Amino acid sequence: MPSAAALKKIRPIQLIAVIFFTVSGGPYGLEPLLSYAGDHGALLILLLTPLLWDVPAIFTVLELNSMMPITGGYYKWVKYALGIRWGFYEGWWTWLYTFVDLAIYPVLFVQYSSFFFPVLLQYQVPVCLLIIWASAGLNILGIVPVGKVSLFLSAAVLAPVLVLIVVAIHHHAGGLVVPAPSLKGINFPSFGMALYTVMWNCLGWDNITTYAEEVEQPVRSYRISMLIAFLLVMVVYVLITWVAQQSGINHDTLTNDGFPALGVLVGGQWLGIVIAAGGMASTLGIYAAVLLSVSRVPQVMSDDDLLPAGLNKLHSKFKTPYISIIICSIVVSFMILWTFADLLIIDVTVYGAGLSLEYISLIKLRIKEPHKQRPFRIPLSITGLCLVMLLPFIVYSVALGGALSSTPEALKAAGFAIAALLSAELAWRIILLTRPHLKSKQY
Repeated sequence: MPSAAALKKIRPIQLIAVIFFTVSGGPYGLEPLLSYAGDHGALLILLLTPLLWDVPAIFTVLELNSMMPITGGYYKWVKYALGIRWGFYEGWWTWLYTFVDLAIYPVLFVQYSSFFFPVLLQYQVPVCLLIIWASAGLNILGIVPVGKVSLFLSAAVLAPVLVLIVVAIHHHAGGLVVPAPSLKGINFPSFGMALYTVMWNCLGWDNITTYAEEVEQPVRSYRISMLIAFLLVMVVYVLITWVAQQSGINHDTLTNDGFPALGVLVGGQWLGIVIAAGGMASTLGIYAAVLLSVSRVPQVMSDDDLLPAGLNKLHSKFKTPYISIIICSIVVSFMILWTFADLLIIDVTVYGAGLSLEYISLIKLRIKEPHKQRPFRIPLSITGLCLVMLLPFIVYSVALGGALSSTPEALKAAGFAIAALLSAELAWRIILLTRPHLKSKQY
């Protein structure tokens, strides 16, 4: 009989917090947007990109998750719709991009904590390792502890941001100015990097479905929680960008020193301290939430004989995939010295490829199983779905094109991301050599 811990499920209020951290975690990481897009282009890109990039993803996730609210989420959807080969691609790409994504947050934590203790920059590696393995321990305890911690950290992240916004509005009362939106003066490489910045700060809507069986009333809970989380993310992003514009802060200073520098400029040292503390809470919450989602994918891939059998082993007490969590943590421990800009490009490029398979799966299932029960159904025909799915593809292509025409470092990162995508085929061929019985199931 399952233990009490195994029967516990996350509630909608906790799910909102987990989604918030999986997708956003506050505006931390959005700092380079103004340097790429300028005062006139930042808000325009910030408002349009989520509509073209996130909204199609959100609705796709809601429909597919309502059909199959199961552990493994997007991996299971793609496998069911397109076959085990493409399911493996989906899982492999997700695993790769999440390793890259997870490596960002411990480094950001050290950067924000150095506002209080500059000496920590000299001990970045041990501090990062402490965060990685403390989060691993929390995830092994189960989804409910992660949900509770995420709920607490959400307040710790949002409170400083709200204080900054209120102080800025008070200082500019009666003289609020919104720069006329325009992309004039932005070159193509900068435009591409601005897109990457916003896309990275808004990705991960499919990641939150990998633990659907651990959520109370998953179909209803996801629909409500995703809507609230999306609105919360957009309001925070728009307001913090507006505050940065109103403050007149130097764009390079904002990029290099982050939002604590904005807090010092707007309200003084005390506000910088508060914002830095919020940044520390944000990075901890995002790391725990993202590790929660990715650790379930190797588990279900192992169940399908696509990865070693030990990865699907559950903890005897907490019923969590602790072997998968430990392996994820080991890999991330070796990736924490990469630069933020390179990780951002690799992250979004690999993620976008996986997301495209989910869009294809949605359309394939509409054609293949039009009458299958869908508690949530996107109110569009197949033709309408195809047209809407072109929007995120266009955004993705423009961002990748901008990176490829940008600096040599960005070009190398984009090239590495493409190589990572191609590695899925090599890994698949190796699997077929050791598991020939999968050949008949690959389509």
